[in-house]
Amino acid sequence: MTDTLINQLVAWRRELHQHPELSNHEFATTERITAWLKQADIRILPLRLKTGVVVELGHGEPLIALRADIDALPIEEATSVAFSSKNSGVMHACGHDVHTSVMLGVAYRLKEIEKTLKGRVRILFQPAEETFNGAQQLIDAGALEGVKAIFGMHNAPNLPLGKLITRGGAFYANVDRFTININGKGAHAARPHEGIDSVVIGSQIVTTLQTLASRIYSSQESVVVSVTRFTAGNTWNILPQTVELEGTVRTHNDLIRKEIPDRIRSLINGIASGFGATATLDWQPGPPALINTPEWAEFALLVAKERGYDTEIATPQMGGEDFAFYLQHVPGAFVSIGSASKFGLHHPSFEPNEEIIEPAVAYFTELAQRALQKI
Repeated sequence: MTDTLINQLVAWRRELHQHPELSNHEFATTERITAWLKQADIRILPLRLKTGVVVELGHGEPLIALRADIDALPIEEATSVAFSSKNSGVMHACGHDVHTSVMLGVAYRLKEIEKTLKGRVRILFQPAEETFNGAQQLIDAGALEGVKAIFGMHNAPNLPLGKLITRGGAFYANVDRFTININGKGAHAARPHEGIDSVVIGSQIVTTLQTLASRIYSSQESVVVSVTRFTAGNTWNILPQTVELEGTVRTHNDLIRKEIPDRIRSLINGIASGFGATATLDWQPGPPALINTPEWAEFALLVAKERGYDTEIATPQMGGEDFAFYLQHVPGAFVSIGSASKFGLHHPSFEPNEEIIEPAVAYFTELAQRALQKI
């Protein structure tokens, strides 16, 4: 791989970073990616997509796919990099700009050797991963038609450069979202006995929800319950009548995932009724657990080790990934690659090391070629 291409990929990554766009609004991002692909005369598929790009390289059968996500997050950037976001309140705080740059590099490398490919490689530049509906958009548009295997990546800021992990079976978690509304009785803060304190009730619910992981389910199971928003009141001397809580539940066990909503309803109803209040639960299912095909996960680790990565069989991760939807249709594997950031994903100071790009391009280029030969 030439220094010219690597420098170009870094420059493209920085341009994407400066101009982040939220899920389903990646219009300028799509235009940029499309223009860069056309520069190399890479074949763009005429799929009906609002945002996102799908390209193909090679000819004949079999057909495998690679995927990068392209959307950003509603976060105000707090890094000190010279190429920080120019879009107020929007930031590539998950590294999708890096993922896109990697797959652009793979597209360019595969174009150089297109005549030698033993089949076709389809590359999906997918929108709306952060809202968990982008993968389904591409599936509905036909992006998986004919695909025999699919591969993808996410950078991992907690891992050092040169580290790659994955596992067969459940890798990333089921992701579900909930909202709890508590209705008490408002009162003057000096006379709380005249009301039903929804703040106290909400606080007890937050604490009690943690018993799902610590007391209701076995410690051998992966269960995380996080309340991420507690909204109550609008002044200092009034007890509010209502409180709204919002959060997420992460699991790997589908049986636990299925019964947790009823468990939560039982807990919140018991606590609320004990105070004379009411509580309701709005449960919003998200993407399923990401289930890697064991054979392809093993293959992905083998190729990575041969490419010089320090590889490891991963423990189950509690993050979510809508790549899981692809794996419900075709076999494949998803990997995590170290990006060595001091701050984690979705943090305003998240800053992945750009040295992740070059070896990742080389890895996925080889993975694609060898996957075609393996099928």
